[in-house]
Amino acid sequence: MNAKTVIEEILKEKGSIKQVYWVACGGSLIDLYPAHFMLNAESATIESGWYTSKEFILSTPKKLGKNSLVVMCSHSGNTQESVDAAVLAKEAGASVIALTDGKGSKSDDPRFIAWVYPWGDGVPTAEVPSGITLLLAAELIKAQEGFDKYDALCDGIKKMDGIVAAAKTKVNAELGDAFAKACQENNFFYILGSGANFSQTYGFAICSLMEMQWQNCSYIHSGEYFHGPFEVTENGVFYFLQMGSGKCRPMDERALTFLKTHTDRLMVLDTLEYGMDAVDLSVRDYLDSVLLYAMNVELRAARGKVFDHSPDIRRYMGIEKY
Repeated sequence: MNAKTVIEEILKEKGSIKQVYWVACGGSLIDLYPAHFMLNAESATIESGWYTSKEFILSTPKKLGKNSLVVMCSHSGNTQESVDAAVLAKEAGASVIALTDGKGSKSDDPRFIAWVYPWGDGVPTAEVPSGITLLLAAELIKAQEGFDKYDALCDGIKKMDGIVAAAKTKVNAELGDAFAKACQENNFFYILGSGANFSQTYGFAICSLMEMQWQNCSYIHSGEYFHGPFEVTENGVFYFLQMGSGKCRPMDERALTFLKTHTDRLMVLDTLEYGMDAVDLSVRDYLDSVLLYAMNVELRAARGKVFDHSPDIRRYMGIEKY
């Protein structure tokens, strides 16, 4: 299965797509955000919406219908809220792509265009949700209105595997131990980012740290930082800034300038220093998040090692009734 073929088949049946809704929960939802961001930034004819599954069910967009495409992702394949959202979309007449790692799961259903992807170390970016969704969005824009950044995006996706491999070594050498120590010294801290990268700012907080490490922390949009949150900035408060390499970078740079003079506990992960200069500037906004996810996983592991906390243990998820 590939994005081009899938989009061609959908357009053959539908004629055109007017709305794309990206629907999932947790880490799966985070993976969908850059494609949503790109679609809204690059398409003149397609609206894009990004929904947590239950909200999509409870507050279904009125435009959902035969000219809509819903891309649902459930890594396990059995997230009931996500499966229910996909069924709702299908019954409303939308085309539904269900991305999952769970072959034979509830998401791997003939009612949907079920895309079972591989997972694990060494799987190319183009074959996991963060890459698949960007390619789906790119193919759709190209088919319906033309996309002058298409080749640059495809080239960037191919380059990400090498960039990420080199960056893992670099981040562990430069930030791994320091981040773990910062977690020991700070019971709570803030993570900042912007643009499509904000998905990983959010994800690093709620998934890698709060869920998998039981670390208290919060996420702040770099642009919104100056519209309230910066009032709590002072020495002794730890900030972790994720700096993008694309057009949203000025928001991160502004935050950096302020943080440098208003806190003595600052850590910066600048994607330009981790290989993103090899990607065409026009599409870096959509691919920085691939790099940041991989770096977040390494930093999570560094913290877990120091705290002797496996990322697989849970207190509530899948254990208590909720």
